[in-house]
Amino acid sequence: MQVNVGDAIPDWDMPRVAPERMRTMAAILRDPNPVHWDRKTVAKLGYGDRTINQGPLGLSYMVNMLHEWAGPYCIRRLVMRFPQVVLDEDHVIAQGVVTALREEDGQRLADCDIWLYFEGEGDRKGRLLEGTASIRLPAA
Repeated sequence: MQVNVGDAIPDWDMPRVAPERMRTMAAILRDPNPVHWDRKTVAKLGYGDRTINQGPLGLSYMVNMLHEWAGPYCIRRLVMRFPQVVLDEDHVIAQGVVTALREEDGQRLADCDIWLYFEGEGDRKGRLLEGTASIRLPAA
């Protein structure tokens, strides 16, 4: 795989953040927070009547992007920030860019900036989640 600093990582598209997945994930994680399944609770927080996606689900969209790009065992380090919420029915796109290349312990690594992008309205648009990743690159 030929990779250069400045290369974009191929986008990973999630056309619809499904509230059904949030309810299922809340049950799997035993997450009692009603913001993931109760629209009235979310409305009281000022986000309208859409439920809030769990952080691990939003993170998984970016993990999917990295796996599709560099393989299922590529992630060496992942650091994330969650500056905005992801809501049900959002159309989000995981994106990223290579910021540095290096060798470590005989492996080629790419350091990347990654984010979850949302083209929305009002204050909630742009990068909803953002972070950095160190990725083991496949052999050239």
